[in-house]
Amino acid sequence: MPLRKWIKSANFAIEGILHAAKTQRHMRYHLYASVLILLLSFSLGIGWIEFIALVVLSIIVISVEMINTAIESIADVLFKEYDPRAKAIKDISAGAVLITAIGAVVIGYIVLFEPLKNMFYSGITIAKHTEGDVAIVALIIVLILVVIIKAYLGTGEPLRGGMPSGHAAVAFSVWVAITFLTESFIPSLLIFIMAIFIAQSRVNIGIHKPIEVVLGALLGSIVTFLLFKIFS
Repeated sequence: MPLRKWIKSANFAIEGILHAAKTQRHMRYHLYASVLILLLSFSLGIGWIEFIALVVLSIIVISVEMINTAIESIADVLFKEYDPRAKAIKDISAGAVLITAIGAVVIGYIVLFEPLKNMFYSGITIAKHTEGDVAIVALIIVLILVVIIKAYLGTGEPLRGGMPSGHAAVAFSVWVAITFLTESFIPSLLIFIMAIFIAQSRVNIGIHKPIEVVLGALLGSIVTFLLFKIFS
């Protein structure tokens, strides 16, 4: 598949994610929970297998919620007026979300109970991680925050317009991460220049306003900087 078509398809998919986040409050709740689980798991220093299990569970819950949203939209199109069949379709798809969410909560309880109990008795301590791990988690959290903020404000598309600029947020998150990872001036400077070019290009082609780019850059930089300072 040509790169341009792949990017276009990816944009459509991301638009679907943002639409679900804009229109479904439960989708937003799942996104909030995902950020909380990432930060809590990182703070407690659980093993990588348990951490991956929680991340996969978060992905499954969010995906099932999106499928439920799509099914409800199809039912609304097929049944213009009240129909017990439409109710059954929506109830069943909602039930699938409920089962998935309950399963995720139970597994999350099993994984996090002991670390939380130890933290309660031993006091709050923040686990430390390699800088590469922090960089990955920071990028994921920045992306989720961009979706949440755009969904909350209800403006723009994922890759086109709206507050804040996702491209600027990601670019400056990468810049801060590279700065911590390399601890070298030249790589940091080169990535910083690249981030500025990316942010400026969003303004030049009329996709973003300057304030949207600036706030996106601040979001990516500040979140990534704080996570490195806390966890690395």
